[in-house]
Amino acid sequence: MGDVDVLIPTFERPDALALTLGSLVGQTHACFRVFVADQSERYDVQDVPVVSAAIRVLALRGHPVTVLKNLPRRGLAHQRHVLLEHVEAPYALYVDDDVVLEPDLVERLVTAIETAGCGFVGSFVNAPSAVDSDKPEDHPPEDLAVEFWDGPVTPEVVSPGSEPWERRHLHFAAHQERLARRLGLTRSDTRLYKVAWVGGCVLYDVDALRSAGGFDFWQDLPERHVGEDVLAQLRVMARRGGAAIMPSGAWHQEVPTTTVDRNVDAPLVLPAVAE
Repeated sequence: MGDVDVLIPTFERPDALALTLGSLVGQTHACFRVFVADQSERYDVQDVPVVSAAIRVLALRGHPVTVLKNLPRRGLAHQRHVLLEHVEAPYALYVDDDVVLEPDLVERLVTAIETAGCGFVGSFVNAPSAVDSDKPEDHPPEDLAVEFWDGPVTPEVVSPGSEPWERRHLHFAAHQERLARRLGLTRSDTRLYKVAWVGGCVLYDVDALRSAGGFDFWQDLPERHVGEDVLAQLRVMARRGGAAIMPSGAWHQEVPTTTVDRNVDAPLVLPAVAE
């Protein structure tokens, strides 16, 4: 079965999904399965040639891929909830369908979470176009700082408007990658740092995620919402702590988002600590 179940929610982005799946083929971590929750309404995503090819290659490499058709659409939180229901491994890696993983990333995340013993460890999804960009908005501010975990990763209560919430500014464009370069960090110097949340690529301790309620709150949200991953992480952090790795090793494909309605932001409408 493996010690990691990779979970990918997707909606009508087969080319991006195929690239994400392809980046799993050469992972140095050998023991994982893949589950895809497909909410595409016009077709079954596994029937698209670029996706079916990636699925076959993963299977040939010993990583079976299960595609779950999840209709009617009930929102992203429900997508993640359905995926979590199928997890049997001790760790679950949620990866968005527009992320490219470097070959050692799964291994680095597993090593980090096993060493830290915390609820989750994420990898910020940097924008490759911003790494060497001359645009002023792509340059991290000189006073942008990172708070490293120099000891054990411990539980934290982080909520919108709190001081730790300001850590979110590190996760913009390629600020994290550029700061890692400024600090001279390499993969052999991987450090854990404190986060407000991590989007796009997060490895959870499954027991920690389920004990914090997982994504059961999907029933309390309208179909169109965002921030469901943020809310889940806040609740896990309050119980077991959470962190991210620097340098990252996850990259954004910079394709348009399929989540255009952002009027309902889960951590702003539901409590950050589950009652």
